[in-house]
Amino acid sequence: MQSMILDALRHERWVSGEKLGEKLHISRTAVWKHINELRKNGYQIDSSPRLGYSLIEPPDLLLPDEISNGLETRVIGKNILHYRVITSTQDAAAEFAKNGIAEGTVVIAETQTNGRGRKGRKWISPSKGGVYLSIVLRPNVTPLQTIQMPLIAGVAVLKAIHKASHVAPKIKWPNDIIIGGKKVAGILTEMNCEIDLVNYIILGIGVNVNTPKSVMEKVPGGIANSLANECGGRVSRVKLVQYLLNEFENIYTEFRANGFRSIREEWKVSSNTIGSWVKISDGLDKEGIEGQAFDIDEDGFLLVRKKSGDLMKVISGEVLLN
Repeated sequence: MQSMILDALRHERWVSGEKLGEKLHISRTAVWKHINELRKNGYQIDSSPRLGYSLIEPPDLLLPDEISNGLETRVIGKNILHYRVITSTQDAAAEFAKNGIAEGTVVIAETQTNGRGRKGRKWISPSKGGVYLSIVLRPNVTPLQTIQMPLIAGVAVLKAIHKASHVAPKIKWPNDIIIGGKKVAGILTEMNCEIDLVNYIILGIGVNVNTPKSVMEKVPGGIANSLANECGGRVSRVKLVQYLLNEFENIYTEFRANGFRSIREEWKVSSNTIGSWVKISDGLDKEGIEGQAFDIDEDGFLLVRKKSGDLMKVISGEVLLN
């Protein structure tokens, strides 16, 4: 009901309570109650005895109604579960997936108290500062193919950031989005699988959008960046999420239909890793792997040529660019 009221307010400068009531087949008192609920959610709605109601400004929140208004997807984001505060969107999405929730469901939060990145690292998630979401996916792929998921998601995130902020990021293998040499977004994939079958994947995406500098300075190593910092002004988080879900559905559909090949080429064009001298720590070799990253293979693994000329296939690890 509130979605229908918002739709009417978006299309007309003023709408009377009587007209809204007739359109929705409810009383003017019921309209008033719904308007008050919208105000509690942060919508600035003016009222006039003669003119009715007018939407002045939506809240700076990632509410399902705001994201859906302009979303062009068929599957991804058709069901959005929004939280003001949550421990982790990954954990919540995994629980929903385990209980059979539909593919494409998005769990999104204004802040996380225990957000995380790869290898359990903490993802700082200040309220209204960034985008923190997880998507439930049920692709018909093998566990080996899941290495490709953060790569295809990276291409979608890159395109969405460029549309929302006009900044051109780069992708560092396997899943970091980089602007100005610093990390602005990260991607985390977690899955439930059997030996040869993936039951579901939880794709987590975190983007520093309007994150304050004081928060980014707390990240060890000074490696964090934000879109607002790069483009010199606030960026619409709602628009960014819309672009992201639209772009991801397009590329995910391509992946399911035709595999990783064409997406691999897109990823390589935007990579800051291919052609660079890298040092990779994989947790197994104390010395690490050092050499020139010259490609990713058809599975998404990083190919490195060492000084000796030996070729290495890197399945996972931390990449430092020299």
